[in-house]
Amino acid sequence: MTRARGGSGTTTILVTCEHGGNEVPPAYVRLFGGAAEALTSHRGWDAGALPLARGLARLLDAPLHVATVSRLVVDLNRSTHHPRVFSEWTRTLGREERRELLRRHYEPHRDDLDREVAAAVAAGHRVVHLGVHTFTPALNGRPRRADVALLYDPGRPAERGLVASWVDALASALPDLAVRRNQPYRGATDGLTTWLRRRHGEPYLGIELEVNQRLLRDDGRFPARIGEAVAGGLRRALGARTGE
Repeated sequence: MTRARGGSGTTTILVTCEHGGNEVPPAYVRLFGGAAEALTSHRGWDAGALPLARGLARLLDAPLHVATVSRLVVDLNRSTHHPRVFSEWTRTLGREERRELLRRHYEPHRDDLDREVAAAVAAGHRVVHLGVHTFTPALNGRPRRADVALLYDPGRPAERGLVASWVDALASALPDLAVRRNQPYRGATDGLTTWLRRRHGEPYLGIELEVNQRLLRDDGRFPARIGEAVAGGLRRALGARTGE
């Protein structure tokens, strides 16, 4: 496990992938008749996110938490009160059935990560959580301008400072790509990182990586240089923050 040391103490890095697949558990297959197109689209999963997350975990020597159940079954990156935590296919379930779905396919991922963050914080570490996501090149006919982006809460100085250094490193390593902050989404809106910020406070830094799916190769993976730039940029940013 990566534990960077410096003037501000020890940093533990964790990698997650909430939308790594488009699987539908057998108990819910009956709900998804005629949904094949949605399941294979950007609505059903983040194409390329899982191999990218696995590669980053290896490069960073970090624990990896992944989920491969489609977000159209339940969206792990939404709070339980969010109107889109369930899709139009699972929203039809009764209250107890939805509760059981959360218990089996939502809570384990969040609870495992929560425990790992809590243990690191209790040990006096700062935690950098990197959530790995990808996005469709265009939405509702409008092209997205970012290629690689980091989402964070600009109201949190530690996240703001880390991302500033990290984006500089990414832009240097990937000069041909558009490196952005808080695009195509904002990092302070409802999500897993928002939940963990509330639970663990300042020692926790929740950063989401977003990569444009236009960069995917024919084999469904991103070029190795993207993962290498992200991992190398994080190490460089942590070194800049700690004086290493």
